[in-house]
Formats: sequence, structure tokens, C-alpha cells
Amino acid sequence: EVLAVPGHPFDARAAGCNMLIRDGATLVRHVADVIEVLEPLHPERGQDARQRRSDSPPRPEPDLHETDALHSRILSRLGPSPVAEDQLIRDLELAPASVTAVLVELELNGHVLRQSGGLISRVN
Repeated sequence: EVLAVPGHPFDARAAGCNMLIRDGATLVRHVADVIEVLEPLHPERGQDARQRRSDSPPRPEPDLHETDALHSRILSRLGPSPVAEDQLIRDLELAPASVTAVLVELELNGHVLRQSGGLISRVN
């Protein structure tokens, strides 16, 4: 599904969103528009959340030593010069989901800076 928030027609920055809407994307005016589009894609939302939790297998708790080691590996590969996040993930040879989760933690803690174009660098 493609959704787009409209912009002022005279604002060049809104041209992409406005073109998507013109070409058939769903117009988003408020959160109800998003829910209306996405609700049919998730039929399990109507189930009782407790039932879903009891049916799902238990998730293993993250190992703090492994997380700390991954923090160190990421920070050792970063410097003040920006690096492409995709390249960092390839260099680490780990699942993208695990690396991006740790990158978010490092960013929130002020150790990593995200820049435009998917680049990241270490904060000194």
C-alpha cells in the first residue's frame, strides 16, 4: 500500500507526495486514514492480545554480553568520517535487524550520529 501526506501545491518539496496522490496513493489526512488502509492487512488485530502472547513461543532474553560486544564492534568500525549503514552491516556479517536495533540504541545514547543518505558516524 502507498500512502502520502499532501503538501502545498506551490511548495516544490511536496511535489513527490502530491504526484503519488495524483497517481493513486491513499491520501493521509489523519491517523484514521492510515488505520483504515492497514487494518485489513492485519486480521489478527481483533484477537485478544493475551491469547496471542500465550500462543507464541517464548522469546529469549537478549544476552547483555553479546549486546555489549556488538556495541564495541560497531563503535570500533566507526569514526568521524561517515560510513554507509548498509556497508557497516555487510562488514559485520550479521542480520540487519540486529545491527539496526543496536545502532538505534547507540544513536539514542549519543554515540552515533545519523546523516543524510544513510550515512552514520561515531560521535567523539
